[in-house]
Amino acid sequence: METINYNGQPATPTLAQQRRHIAHYGLGTDIDLTLFGSDSDALLKQACDLIDQYEDRLTVNRAQSEVMAINHAAGVQPVQVSAATYSLVKRAITLSQQHFGFNALIGPLVKLWRIGFTDAHVPTQAEIEARLLLVDPEQVACDDQTFSVLLKRPGMELDLGGIAKGYIADRIQDYWEALGQRAGMINLGGNLLMVGDSPLHADHQWRVGIQNPLSPRGNAIASVKIGACSAVTSGIYERHLEVNGKSYHHILDSKTGYPRQNDLLSVTIFSKASIDGEIETTRLFFAGQPEAGWGLDRDDLYGAIFVTKDKQIQVVGLPKDSVALLDNDFTIN
Repeated sequence: METINYNGQPATPTLAQQRRHIAHYGLGTDIDLTLFGSDSDALLKQACDLIDQYEDRLTVNRAQSEVMAINHAAGVQPVQVSAATYSLVKRAITLSQQHFGFNALIGPLVKLWRIGFTDAHVPTQAEIEARLLLVDPEQVACDDQTFSVLLKRPGMELDLGGIAKGYIADRIQDYWEALGQRAGMINLGGNLLMVGDSPLHADHQWRVGIQNPLSPRGNAIASVKIGACSAVTSGIYERHLEVNGKSYHHILDSKTGYPRQNDLLSVTIFSKASIDGEIETTRLFFAGQPEAGWGLDRDDLYGAIFVTKDKQIQVVGLPKDSVALLDNDFTIN
């Protein structure tokens, strides 16, 4: 049905009506990209190409990539990489050396457990202890002059899986905004980035669902009304291994070699940049609870939502009226 303006001529469709979407598979997950107000699919397709290019550089799930070149040379020699890859690797190493939970050298443990793959298993204590010798972020040398990276011990492996999706989402937003796009949604397998004001609601706010950690994806327990932002979740429900009645999730603790144990099902971070959401979800998941003063000194961290195993929802930093409960099995604390 066509919209008609006051003089009988076809009216210009609103941004919400000019909605373009593309589905893509990359980074090991289903990707959905949406633009509002675009007159072609070109920027969506180019964003998919950009995702593929970054995956080619950063993946550890193929034999060849810039990151795998670093891994193959562990204990032997430094490897020079592109400026973009070097900048991301150096940031990941610097964060890892803060020892708050994020560890870009976790690769040997991830490949030992294989959680999320068909050959996942519970390793022996001896196997875990051997891998713990290979996940020390202090055993990495980054050279700013040559853009080279050296893993000092044979068997060490860099794995940027805990930060790469956020980085890539931010680059897609940069690309779209550089070309004048006003509004869109980037969904990299549950890692969300809402660009610009929402054209879907009169208040120009986005509506972000908080996934029920105990149900299949798509079932929300709460909705958050918020402006342009990133929403990133760390949770124990996405990938797990069941053995002898015990469940092991995929968030591994590089201090113990086992999945991190606490009372959380998930924590979601709302932030300006998606990469910061990735970092802070890890920080708060490992903390297991809200940290005193978290986010108070940063205006780019908007808030957090914790979901606990006893079905409590704890809201930090967000306005009280911005969070609506959708599932009465849970309680907002």
